[in-house]
Amino acid sequence: MVLGIAELFAGLIDPDASPFVALGATVIDHTPEALREFAIEQFGTRDKPVLFLSMSLVMVLFAVAVGLLERRRPYGSALLVALGLFVCVIVLQRPNATLVFAIPTLLGTAAGVVTLRFLMARAPLRAPDPVAVADESASPSRRRFLILAAGATAVAAGTAIAGRWIGEQMRAVTADLERFVVPRPRVAAAPPPAGTDPAVPGLTEFVTPNDTFYRIDTALRIPAVTSEDWRLRIHGMVDREIELTMADLLRRPAVEKIITLTCVSNEVGGDLIGNASWIGYPLADLLAEAGVRPDSDMVLSTSADGFTAGTPVAALTDGRDALLAVGMNGAPLPVEHGYPARLVVPGLYGYVSATKWVVDLELTRFDMARAYWTQRGWSARGPIKTAARIDVPAAYGTVAAGPAVVAGVAWAQHRGISAVEVQVDDGPWKPAELAPEYSLDTWRQWTWRWDATPGNHTVRVRATDGAGVVQTEQQADPVPDGATGWHTRSFRVE
Repeated sequence: MVLGIAELFAGLIDPDASPFVALGATVIDHTPEALREFAIEQFGTRDKPVLFLSMSLVMVLFAVAVGLLERRRPYGSALLVALGLFVCVIVLQRPNATLVFAIPTLLGTAAGVVTLRFLMARAPLRAPDPVAVADESASPSRRRFLILAAGATAVAAGTAIAGRWIGEQMRAVTADLERFVVPRPRVAAAPPPAGTDPAVPGLTEFVTPNDTFYRIDTALRIPAVTSEDWRLRIHGMVDREIELTMADLLRRPAVEKIITLTCVSNEVGGDLIGNASWIGYPLADLLAEAGVRPDSDMVLSTSADGFTAGTPVAALTDGRDALLAVGMNGAPLPVEHGYPARLVVPGLYGYVSATKWVVDLELTRFDMARAYWTQRGWSARGPIKTAARIDVPAAYGTVAAGPAVVAGVAWAQHRGISAVEVQVDDGPWKPAELAPEYSLDTWRQWTWRWDATPGNHTVRVRATDGAGVVQTEQQADPVPDGATGWHTRSFRVE
């Protein structure tokens, strides 16, 4: 009942006032790094549904405990009130919160206490006699209590669903996105050369579709920002502060670039990486208009939900294709990927560069400000490390004896890939065939053909970047600046 009423009024007031969302976001903010990385490794992009389910189970257990405490004295009510006040504090600490945000939680808590007292006043005081239970007419109070409890549960579920529905209707972001027209780029991306996408079953395609592009972020509820409401403020250590609306932005010449993004949480051989065509506006031009002061070395970008990332100024002004993107693969940015605008910066892990739903760029210094993940022990600058992945054959699969193909992708954004090598069991390293390079900022497919012999085999892969540096064999976890090590696949040839 508490959450049902709270969600209903959060839908009417502001979806960000939801206590469930606030609690979940707080859990994410304070989850130990080891546990967070374990969750991403185990569940990948399903980590948030798992969190929601876990929270729901904890709340069910809490409700049972409250009911048991309330049996004799109003300890359950007191615990419920204490929790409600605690959640109010959490809600009010969320970005953009006002005192009004406390109303849903307070009303939900009040409804919960009233419902609890109402049910306890009508609950059987002792367990029913097994003999009497056989006679349905002997336990009317028990049946009445179960009916009332079921009714309260139904009302709670109904109000929660209604609150969510109202909140979704009030956002109107989906309708805004459907009306949004992606600007025609003044400079279109060059088409990938022939052979960029080798026709090998199971090999990752060169361009990742929007619906399969990985999503890792801290947003438990996706921020709802329409293109009309969106503003971008550029300020801090600049000669002049700038504020841009979407209309201002769309009057500028847009460009299109194909760029590969990588999450720092990507394990060796992981799939938290994707390549897309982005339409947007060069960040270097926007920063030049503001006039970046020489002593500034960091841009602190802020999302509509309060997330922050610290990006080196040099990475936005050194000529690489760093964009304020509004389009992805020819369509508006999907809401879950940052609509209406996000940052795309080649060569840096997303936690320091790829801020979604971006609304603020503050020019500052690394010794003056720390972003969300650097406050939690991650490195400040986040350059992407050289890596290669095996896509084919499948792990622990079966391969037919004779001519066979090993294939995958390699990346070292903004340095490029100059070579990939494959090793079978403990044999010599063999050079793989590289697909044509599109640019230094995109991944590169590779294939290696061999005469597979019967038995169990293990294949390893390593890449060399454009500067001639070979990918390290040393195994390292993602924390604090990205995983390292050679990807390995084991399989059987029959």
